Amino acid sequence: MVLNLLWMFLKFLPIITTAVQGLRNLTFPNNFKFGVATSAYQIEGAWNEDGKGQSIWDHYLHKYPYLVKDKSNGDIACDSYHKYKEDVKLLKDLGVDFYRFSIAWTRIIPMGYKDSGVSLEGIEYYNNLIDELLASDIEPYVTIFHWDTPKTLEENGGWLNNSIVDHYVSYARILFELYGDRVKHWLTFNEFSQFCEEGYSRAEKAPFKSLQGIGGYQCTHNALIAHSRTYKMYVEEFKISQKGFLGLSVDTAWAEPKTDSILDKLAAEEEMLFSYFYYLHPLIFGDYPTLLKMKISLKSSVQGFRTSRLPKFNESEIELLRGSFDFIGLNHYTTALCSWSNQKFPVPSELDDCGVKQSQNTTWKISAAPWLAEVPWGLRKLLVWIKEKLNNPPLLITENGWATTDSNLDDNDRMNYHTKYLSEVLKAIHDDDCNVIGYTAWTLMDNFEWMSGYGEKFGLVQVDLTSTNRTRTPKDSFFLYQKIIRNRKLIE
Repeated sequence: MVLNLLWMFLKFLPIITTAVQGLRNLTFPNNFKFGVATSAYQIEGAWNEDGKGQSIWDHYLHKYPYLVKDKSNGDIACDSYHKYKEDVKLLKDLGVDFYRFSIAWTRIIPMGYKDSGVSLEGIEYYNNLIDELLASDIEPYVTIFHWDTPKTLEENGGWLNNSIVDHYVSYARILFELYGDRVKHWLTFNEFSQFCEEGYSRAEKAPFKSLQGIGGYQCTHNALIAHSRTYKMYVEEFKISQKGFLGLSVDTAWAEPKTDSILDKLAAEEEMLFSYFYYLHPLIFGDYPTLLKMKISLKSSVQGFRTSRLPKFNESEIELLRGSFDFIGLNHYTTALCSWSNQKFPVPSELDDCGVKQSQNTTWKISAAPWLAEVPWGLRKLLVWIKEKLNNPPLLITENGWATTDSNLDDNDRMNYHTKYLSEVLKAIHDDDCNVIGYTAWTLMDNFEWMSGYGEKFGLVQVDLTSTNRTRTPKDSFFLYQKIIRNRKLIE
């Protein structure tokens, strides 16, 4: 036993030595919670078992496998549908306070439409998962929608058709009725920019639509209305009896001016306006930011559109939106340097509407995901910006992580990344009075990373994809995170 402890100490010593440089011995608040996150399509597998319907990811990746870098899909993934007990055992060993996972819409309602019938097997799977978590003293944090729109609804326009709002609210009500007695934290949506802008404008993610400058705005508009209606429904029908909390997750990089010039500072503010403020301003103040509305309206007019390409909320929608959250989820990974762009973006497009060029500093460490550079100070700047712009809402960091190409157990870069970013969270809490209530590492285990397939690894746990058993093995970062959670600080 002593030799094992000595070996672990010597193994971690170089990492600890590197990580603690510049760190302060600050402690996480008593009510601060630690967790890890996953999503259904990325880990569950069992894509057509027990009556599950097809999502747009099932459909498009079967039909066009070449869209994914390694031509893979989530048919089996980590096989968590069959191995959820093993996953919960890992979570218990890790010591997390909560586990953020998503529910697959088509596993509950195979046809997607409200009143079209439910799958008892799908309902039972999530019942079992939730009960297993609670038996291990782990809180379930449930994401209602993590990009996997039912194929049947997509055939009717998906998030471009406002009829999807009724179907979504009906789906959410079923989840509250089924699981709300045990689930106390809900997230309505994960990352509007990914499934809306990249899904309906740039054809970079399912459903691979290319409606530049129109599709992303319409999708986001309908999703925000769906969120606000779901929040109202939860407050009126469930909150008093279930005593839960409802929010949503929005992703953004920190926009840093490329230089100290006034122009670059304005460019950085513009990027934050389009990449983050756009999505959350309606939840705080009831409508899109005035400057964003004016700019898109003006550009639309010049481009020959009779009305603005950005849809308008009516008065009742504005009232529904204002204050429609209990907490905000933040997915953050990196920072971008911003300046005004001289290049030609597609016209119309959200890129052209914004007009900002993003770049990276050549000294930054770049992960296996080329967009993801290690810039920990950017997280603190972002947290302070959110505090000042959005009235310091309760903020849960719902994703933060590092990508590698390999799945080695000695993942030093990931250990350093999480340590440095958590250090910035501590500074934001103690020095800046930011209302950060928790931190979620992405992700529990190596999984299907969308268009990169299985070529990018974010997991704290290695998954052997060549094994029919999908063998799980904790990495060094797993044990480091375990230690941070146990000690509630970065330095012993």
